[in-house]
Amino acid sequence: MNENDKKQKILLEKHKDIARIDQDSKRTHGWYVRVRFLGKTHSKFFSDRKCGGRYSSLLSAISWRDKTEKKLGKVRTNKHMVTVSNSGTGVVGVRHNEKLNRYEVSWVTAQGKQGKTSVSIRKHGKKAAFERACEIRRQREHDRLA
Repeated sequence: MNENDKKQKILLEKHKDIARIDQDSKRTHGWYVRVRFLGKTHSKFFSDRKCGGRYSSLLSAISWRDKTEKKLGKVRTNKHMVTVSNSGTGVVGVRHNEKLNRYEVSWVTAQGKQGKTSVSIRKHGKKAAFERACEIRRQREHDRLA
């Protein structure tokens, strides 16, 4: 594979959190990077003109994304990750089901399937059940990203 083929391959690949913007009416051409972590968004636009072309601006965008993620403490992965909890527990993938008196744990497997389990509060006590549920979630996320 020659150098031009390699460049073309990189240009055609999907890059997580990076979008191509080509707006002829505003003469805007480049790559827009958006890194979301812990409820905050960090973004930057990389112009083809300022970076020396389409390929160079993409490399700059990738580099900025990776450095920003590292600085924020976000794990570098091309897999989708949820970092903000919508449950009342404050822990992603762990929710308290009062009706059934348990903590419910959910995750996505390495194959992209939904995984679920629960931990009984009656059996373990509220604090121990919550800790056990959080540990299950941590382990499942670790397994998926490994």
